[in-house]
Amino acid sequence: MPNTGAKITVTEDGQDIETRVLGFTISPHEECVVEEAVQLVEKHGGSSTVLTLGPEAAIEQLRGALAMGIDHALLLETDGEEWGAVATAQAIVEAIQTQEMSFDMILFGNEAADTGSYQVGIRVAHALDLPCVAGIKSLSVEGETAVAQRESSGGWENYEVTLPAIFTIKEGINLPRYPSFPGKLRAKKKPINRSKPQKRGDDMEKLQLKTPKEQDSHVTILGKGADAAPKVAALLQELGVI
Repeated sequence: MPNTGAKITVTEDGQDIETRVLGFTISPHEECVVEEAVQLVEKHGGSSTVLTLGPEAAIEQLRGALAMGIDHALLLETDGEEWGAVATAQAIVEAIQTQEMSFDMILFGNEAADTGSYQVGIRVAHALDLPCVAGIKSLSVEGETAVAQRESSGGWENYEVTLPAIFTIKEGINLPRYPSFPGKLRAKKKPINRSKPQKRGDDMEKLQLKTPKEQDSHVTILGKGADAAPKVAALLQELGVI
């Protein structure tokens, strides 16, 4: 996803984001997913694979996940064109089926930080006919069962799910580790598996991208130190605060 701290510029035709000077990063939700997968393998054994759909530049994010402790990486390589939730989910399902990946869990970020889509993990679960718990903030494994917790307005919802299963994870479930220097060196040597999925049609059609108009802001300096106190009090009275 584009670096959320960067200024987003739309191309002249209004169809894409200008990426020539735009940095990319792993979203906070997916970063927590990577950390959760590493912790589960450290505690229970097995191996982990990170997967992403995107252009060649997405390899940088895959290597970041490998540096954190993920064992394998798979790039579903595209030409950089934007894929919607339907097409993305179909590509992931086909990758899992064609490459015959064996797994106990498939973990997704709860939502895309750039588009706000909550669909991909649930669509994959539906296509694979697997149980799915969305929006979780706690995950543990007890034998063949996973115990997931989700926050609600009245407290916590608890789910016991027989594995294999799919979970979508919210930011805050853990504190992602910072990749160590040896981890980064190992990540550079690990191979990146590749696959070129065929894009399926999405149900939604993009017409045009628009950036919101920038809003002007004004700052008034009332003074310094004790000299500003009368002006602050007068302003608060004017606003009806006091």
